[in-house]
This record gives sequence, C-alpha cells and structure tokens, in this order.
Amino acid sequence: MIEDLGRLVETESPSRDVQALSASARAVAALVESRLGGRAVLVENGAGPHVHWSGGGDPRVLILGHHDTVFPLGTLARRPFTVRDGHATGPGVFDMLGGLVQAVHGLASLDDRTGVEILVTADEEVGSGSSRALIEERALACGAVLVCEGAADGGALKTGRKGCGTFQVLVTGRASHAGLEPEAGVNALVEAAHLVLDIAALGRPELGTTVTPTVASAGTLDNVVPAGATVVVDVRVGSAEEQERVESAFAALAPHLDEARIEVRGGVGRPPMPESASAELLALAQRLHPGIIGTAVGGGSDGNFTAALGVPTLDGLGAVGGGAHADHEYLVVDAMTERAELIAGLVRALCGRAGGYGGTGPGARNRQAHGRR
Repeated sequence: MIEDLGRLVETESPSRDVQALSASARAVAALVESRLGGRAVLVENGAGPHVHWSGGGDPRVLILGHHDTVFPLGTLARRPFTVRDGHATGPGVFDMLGGLVQAVHGLASLDDRTGVEILVTADEEVGSGSSRALIEERALACGAVLVCEGAADGGALKTGRKGCGTFQVLVTGRASHAGLEPEAGVNALVEAAHLVLDIAALGRPELGTTVTPTVASAGTLDNVVPAGATVVVDVRVGSAEEQERVESAFAALAPHLDEARIEVRGGVGRPPMPESASAELLALAQRLHPGIIGTAVGGGSDGNFTAALGVPTLDGLGAVGGGAHADHEYLVVDAMTERAELIAGLVRALCGRAGGYGGTGPGARNRQAHGRR
C-alpha cells in the first residue's frame, strides 16, 4: 500500500489542471487494473478524466472517491512523499489518495469482486460539476455507497455532512472623482459593506447554519468612488429547510443606497447529508469493527449527492490522519491495514446479501424505483 500510495502522490493532480489530471487518472487506472484485474475506463470530460471500474455482475455497492487535490503543481518538490515515524506525508496523502489505495487493496483481498464498482472523479475539490450526474447514476444503480474520504478525528466514520455552497454578490454603483464630486457617484464599496452585515446575520449556528463572507474586492484607484464590488460567501447548512431559507434570503437581498444594483450568483451546490442516510451502514461497520464510531462533520463530499437521493451512504472510510488541505497533512500508516479490511468486510457483507443491500431496504427500493443501466 505504501508503494502504491507513493506512486499516486508523486503524480500531482491539482483540480482544473486537465493535463496533470489526465496523468493522475492513468496512474489511478493502472493501480486498479494491476490489483483488481479487468479494465478501468477513463471517462473523458472538460474537467479531467474520471476513472470507472466494475467487477461485473449485478451492481450492489459503489466505492466513491476522487483523485484531484487542492495543491498546485510544484508542491511535491517542497513536500515530497515521505514515510517517517509512522506517518506518511505529501500533497493529497490524506485527502484522499490514501483512501483510494486502501479501498483497492481491501477489494484485492476478496476472491469475488462481482457487484462492486469504483468511481474516482477528477473535480470533487471544485464542486463536482462534471461528475455529479455520473455519481448519481452509479449510486442509484448500485444501491449503497462507501465514500473513501479521510476519516474524522480519531478515525471516526462520517455519518452526516452539512450542505455547502458559495454565493457571489456583485454590486454595481457609479464612479466619480472622490475629491471633486464624491456625491455624484454611487459607492459600491459602501453598499457592499452594508450587504456584508446583512449576509452575516443570516447564520443560525444553533441550527448548524453558517454564513461566512470570505472574500471581498472593490474599487480601482484611491481617488475614484468605486463603481463595482464583489463579496464571496461560504454557506453551510444542516438541513434542507435551512438551505431553502438561506437561498431565499440571498435572492431577497436589496440595496441600501439609491441607484446601487446587486446581482446574486451561486447557491448551495451540495445538499445536506442527513445522518439517517448512514444509519444502517454504520451499524454494519460497527458489527464488523466494534468500537468504531460515527460523527457528523461540517465539510461536504460527493456523498452529499448520493445521500440526497436516498441511497444509503457511509463516508470517512478512507485514511486515518489529518491536516486536509494544509501543509501538515498526514496519514497514519499503521491504520491502513485495518481500514482496508473494513472496506473489504463491508463489501463482502453488502454483496453477499440476496437482493443486494438490505434485501428490501433503502438500496433495493432505490434500484426498483429508478432501474439500472
């Protein structure tokens, strides 16, 4: 597993760099084929290739992950793949290349891999715009989803996630000379300042809703009343009701200054993942590995999409470690075998049941309702 992880980490894969992602997809496909046999298909698109592999037979479970990372080309030169003192480090080692390696090796330990599909996407870190439809299609076909994102603190599985999204608020004012006739202008920066306070007030932390202005820009020169401003806002919601409330509130934003105009773009791109979506799969994981726990987290993943469809989804099955998106990102080497065994045990149980996941449970009902491709 360490050797395979090193090969993936050393093939840098920043989101939106299609050339780098193409090389990374080939590396992922080569790993899958060498360990599992069969053919891994590269699904080409404008965001970079996704990798899809099937063990054949009636689909029962989808292993879901991504090979893009948040780190730009050149990060590897500064932070090379290293294994020291029980930790593996390097760009993307925890989020989420380690999880991919563990999943592949877990499946490789099974004599029968029929019913299993693997989908490794190229754009998770930037919203999954090109992969969402494929993710949803395969999740509905399989009826159960195991997401190999990094574990929560202490190795906990992720049983719930907030919905998340980004809004852009564009303000249009009117330029004028800041010294000679400031009153002739419409100050987009002042309007944006009013709006930032309105927007920040939309948060409801007690309900799991955070609304956080994160980036603002305005103006051109120090002696010009700014004619334009932009405010970017990160939104996290714990329920569909809160998603609807926040999106409606953004749509209803109104300017404070006469003649100022505003335009709102964006929305909550990933719906909330309710803990109910993982309840049965978590119970199964706990029977296989007593002592493992689940927890709800604030970040989003592609599991949000599958859970919103009603497909049983269990997340955080990937690497044990920490520091996602940071320079101190690391993976705990000694935990890799146990996590691979957990994936193998879950797949064995899910594929071994007559009628698929739960027989007449949520996964089977999804397949009956939506059919298979």
